[in-house]
Amino acid sequence: MSDWTWEFEGYAAERESLREALCTLGNGYFATRGALPECAADGTHYPGTYVAGCYDRLVSEVAGRSVENEDTVNLPNWLPVRYRVADGPEPGPWLAPAHEFLTDHALSLDLRGGVLERRSRYEDDDGRRLAVRQLRLVHMGDPHVAALRTEFTAENWAGVLEVEAALDGSVANTGVARYRQLSSRHLAHVETGEAEGGRVWLCCRTATSDVRIGMAARTTAPEDAEVVHVEKGVVQRFRLALSPGATVVVDKVVALHTSRDPAISDPLHAAVDRVGRADGFGELLASHRTAWQQLWRRAELEVPDKAGRILRLHLFHVLQTLSPHTADLDVGVPARGLHGEAYRGHVFWDELFVLPYLNLHFPEVSRALLTYRHRRLGRARSAARDAGRAGAMYPWQSGSDGREETQRLHLNPLSGRWLPDHSHLQHHVGSAVAYNVWRYWEATGDDEFLHTKGAETLLEIARFWADSAEYDEAVDRYRIRGVMGPDEYHDAYPGARRPGLDDNAYTNVTAAWVLLRALQLMAELPEPRRRELEERIGLHHSELALWEDVSRRLYVPFHDGVISQFHGYGELAELDWEGLRHKYGDIRRLDRILEAEGDTVNRYQASKQADVLMLGYLFPPAELRGLLRRLGHALDDETWWRTVDYYLRRTSHGSTLSVLVHGWVLARVRRAGAWEFCQEALEADIADLHGGTTGEGIHLGAMAGTLDLVQRGLTGLDTRGGALRLDPVRLPELSEYAFTLRFHGHWGVRLRMTPESLHVAVPESGVAPIDIELPGTAVSIEPGRSVRLPLPD
Repeated sequence: MSDWTWEFEGYAAERESLREALCTLGNGYFATRGALPECAADGTHYPGTYVAGCYDRLVSEVAGRSVENEDTVNLPNWLPVRYRVADGPEPGPWLAPAHEFLTDHALSLDLRGGVLERRSRYEDDDGRRLAVRQLRLVHMGDPHVAALRTEFTAENWAGVLEVEAALDGSVANTGVARYRQLSSRHLAHVETGEAEGGRVWLCCRTATSDVRIGMAARTTAPEDAEVVHVEKGVVQRFRLALSPGATVVVDKVVALHTSRDPAISDPLHAAVDRVGRADGFGELLASHRTAWQQLWRRAELEVPDKAGRILRLHLFHVLQTLSPHTADLDVGVPARGLHGEAYRGHVFWDELFVLPYLNLHFPEVSRALLTYRHRRLGRARSAARDAGRAGAMYPWQSGSDGREETQRLHLNPLSGRWLPDHSHLQHHVGSAVAYNVWRYWEATGDDEFLHTKGAETLLEIARFWADSAEYDEAVDRYRIRGVMGPDEYHDAYPGARRPGLDDNAYTNVTAAWVLLRALQLMAELPEPRRRELEERIGLHHSELALWEDVSRRLYVPFHDGVISQFHGYGELAELDWEGLRHKYGDIRRLDRILEAEGDTVNRYQASKQADVLMLGYLFPPAELRGLLRRLGHALDDETWWRTVDYYLRRTSHGSTLSVLVHGWVLARVRRAGAWEFCQEALEADIADLHGGTTGEGIHLGAMAGTLDLVQRGLTGLDTRGGALRLDPVRLPELSEYAFTLRFHGHWGVRLRMTPESLHVAVPESGVAPIDIELPGTAVSIEPGRSVRLPLPD
């Protein structure tokens, strides 16, 4: 392996789903898993293709109830190319890596060029050897095009090879085992046909959302094809004459459109026309690599050794899910990328971990993702009204139109039971949306967005929190009841009839932050725009007085000298952690283990992932102290460190985000053990640490979060006040690294960190100097200049 190449040697059925996820190719518009073209979905392989934002809704009968779920749709499979020797009285078997004839097999993923290469060799009972090499791309320049080249070499024989290239519309959503009891047939009205120039096509539509899909293929080979129409598919069949040592090439170019695309009249016509006008494979490969080269320049990252290799892979998958093409789409951040069907392709709060990286490299993409939220503001207002609240209540899981998509039942694979799911009570997602709006503005200086869509979104979320806070005379504080925090293990008090918890500390502190930012925004908005906003959303000045009061008097529970995760947390029982680890080994999914034992994690002081400590992720220490001070609490270093240690001992890390956040928090307070958590976050997907989950789709938030850990966490980078403020963390395991960023219109600002100093270079293209601040040092750097700043002791 090189720094830019990931190689997978041999064929291992038990690792195929992981490899398929990690070898997914995409361009921000659509992506295709790295499944082998000759393999259909069979429990080992899963060739999924997903278009960003393409959802469909089906009803299933589960545990005696009708359950409705919206899923990202597995679209028709464009990959199929299969082959067999056919020069005897009977054709040989269709060849695939699982066949006994396989002697060699390898995959190679080229990150620099966005190309997946596959090499296989087969030898039959007569000693005939066939070498197969394939190159695959999903074009980063033209988001509607993909291509597959297959090279066949008969190494020591001559004869006929039968090759079939197909478009397959018989697929279903079956990529996640625990969803297979649910309805999965999202494609309807599948039709196929032919067009001049050797093109074939397939069209269909989604079952209920009625998204029309058009797909067309142009397959070229030394011989003409026989076209065969099969049920829900179309096949081009070739008979190729092979001679010893000579290579025969079959090129397949595909175009994909849906009715959600702009600037087309019909997706089928658009696909047929586009594939007919597309370049040949060689030209497509060259232009595709050029597009990737441009992306890598904007996202330059230099980190040494193994960490650098993994970070580059993470960046590759972030860019395949959220590329500049995403800026033209109405989509959010899919928690599992465009790499599989876990979480049904829904949008959670993962933008909280993704946008900080994008803000400083691809701000146009961040703005589009925030616009996705603003377009669904009306639905969030309706949800708040339905709950008896003012303002906007964003859903924990979102999809096509912004309604709450969180499942009402979920399956525990350990017990086989379907259980109620109350995670829709995670209203803190609204604070994440508001946080992202504000941090985007700080990183970009985009006043136009903040003063329009951003302001309307943020103010309505503040309204929701102010109306959700109920004054309690007994504590002389405002309280927010009946919610869930980021932990997700705890959804109710032990023995309670109703779900929900009171005064989740993370929820309350972030709600106070939202209210504070809303007050600041209203004070700083230009008067004409402020008046327009007040008229548009019916905002009365009396509300601002309530916001001020609530933002200062929200209740934050404490126990034993630490911040309580929620009111009453300290009264829960302690868990026998060592006993459980001895009995089960991996206890990341402690909730499933205890439920299968007939117990519930609601009884214990145990967390799935960072909850209180999320505050240390979102807010630098000084800002967090200021927030708690405003709420009437003194948070000194000793209290915070005690809180960190308390929850470190009681967290099972059942989410990939958990170790990321803990590593970030420990790095920020200069504590030992930070790199161990960071390293686990780096390896979560490549090593599939959560036991098969990566094969269902990569963890996009954790991948982007590791990039941001280097970009902001270790540098202490803060973008408030129009300056780059840095307070570097020295980790001996990662003492030197460099990256470029985009800040307030400056493209290609380069930062290099060494153990002794910070080097900053500002490109000549800038029109104004950049202010850099370190503890005890401030400097203004003119365009075209660079400085070396010694790091404080």
